[in-house]
Parts: sequence; structure tokens; C-alpha cells
Amino acid sequence: MRAWLNGTLLADPTQGAVAVTDHGFTVGDGVFEAVKTLDGEPFALTRHLARLERSAAGLGLPAPDLEDVRRGVAAVLADGAAADPIGRLRITWTAGPAPMGSGRGGGPATLVVAYSAIDRAARETTVVTVPWTRNEHGATAGLKTTSYAENVIALAHAQARGGTEAILANTAGDLCEGTGSNVFYVLDGELRTPSLAVGCLAGITRELVVEWCGAREVDEPLADVRERASEAFLVSTTRDVQAIARWDDRELPAPGPVTQRCAETWAAREAETMDP
Repeated sequence: MRAWLNGTLLADPTQGAVAVTDHGFTVGDGVFEAVKTLDGEPFALTRHLARLERSAAGLGLPAPDLEDVRRGVAAVLADGAAADPIGRLRITWTAGPAPMGSGRGGGPATLVVAYSAIDRAARETTVVTVPWTRNEHGATAGLKTTSYAENVIALAHAQARGGTEAILANTAGDLCEGTGSNVFYVLDGELRTPSLAVGCLAGITRELVVEWCGAREVDEPLADVRERASEAFLVSTTRDVQAIARWDDRELPAPGPVTQRCAETWAAREAETMDP
């Protein structure tokens, strides 16, 4: 693992470096992006940085200097990342030092860029519906913030029941998203995915799958989708297109024909450009 903090490549990224008063640490007042790398090159970095800007604006943070972020990315990828078939960049932007409470301080924002190699995701997975909901009307709905406690709880619930991802509805009961993924499914022969109005994250992989594979954005009750979908898959930065083999106690084809077509389309289009 390598990490770059506010312009400096850290000699030991496992040692303390961010101030204990940093608002991102104390109350989760920050935003982030996770970016896949292939042979040391970031994929869809421009789209990820645009979303970082949108999330920062939505949280009321100052806009990050994207050229500075790119310098951090280059610094952590410069030494050995090209030898890793797949890796993950984590770009974190927080409100910086502040009092020990909800109010922000006047200190400069904190920028961290970290990198580590990862394993490729399995081709298929199992998911568990959890009893908690996303609040599509909340102040942070649709923003990629560092406040991930709800996701930690939901994922632990799913893992305890044999799943690798948790699926959440929103307050209206409509299918929303996973803790770190978007959901696509086939119903009545049509590829569908929830619209952003349900409160889900505007995933970069989701955006590209909609563009490359076509999907109707429609909001439907999670219970109906779970019971009636003929196939389903997750998408995310590190999953790409990952078939769902079991949803709660229901087995699904993994991959089904539409999922297989989307996975093949993804692989072909990804090979064409690293910055679509």
C-alpha cells in the first residue's frame, strides 16, 4: 500500500498521519472515490473526479483541486503499480481539522490518495435483503460520503447470513442499491435498474452499463423485483458486472443471458479506453 497526504508521499502509510481532530475522522465529514486500476492505470478517472466534485459540493465542502488529486494519483502509482493486474485507488477529501463536534472549523481541507493491489471479484455472488432502508430524502442521499456506518452494519448483517452484499430498499419500499454497488435486473425480458430518484449512488459503473448496454431506469418495489426477476447482477468499480446467483432464498441463473451479454460488452468496451 502507498499513500499520499496533502502533497507528501508517506514513508509508512500504516503510521498516524491525519490529525485526530480531522472532521473526516471525528464525524465522517468527507467524501471519497474508489477507482479501479488495471496494470497501474486508473479506469474512468475523469468521471470519478467529476463525481468527487459533485459530492464535495453536496456536502458543502470546498472544491478539491483536481490537478492536485491527479498528482497524488501519479505519486502512488509511480512505483510498482504497473506490475499489479488490478488495484484500487482511494481518494478521500475531508473538511480538515475542526472542533470535536458537528461544527466545522476553519482549517484547510485534507486530501489523501491511497493505493493497494486487490484480487479480482468473483464472477457471481449472493446477496441478502436487509431490514434497514435508504432515506432518499436525506441530506446526503446520492452522495459518496465517508459516513459509511450504515453500510458497515448492513454488510455485516448480510455476511452473517451467507451473503457478500446487502440489498436495501428506500423508505418507499422500492429497490435502491447495495452497500457498495448498484443493482440491475431483468423483468419481463427487459434490463432495468433503479433511477437516481430512489436515493442510490450515481455509480460510475452503473452509468457506463446504462450507456453501453442499455437499461430502463424504473423504480419498483424491492419485494416484487426479488420475487419476479429472471436474472440480476451487481455493478461497481471493483465488481464490474457480477451475476447474482442467490438473492435471499431464491436461486437465479448466474450468469443469465442478459448478464452474460452485459459482462461481455463491458469487457470489450473497457479494453477500448481507460478513460471513457
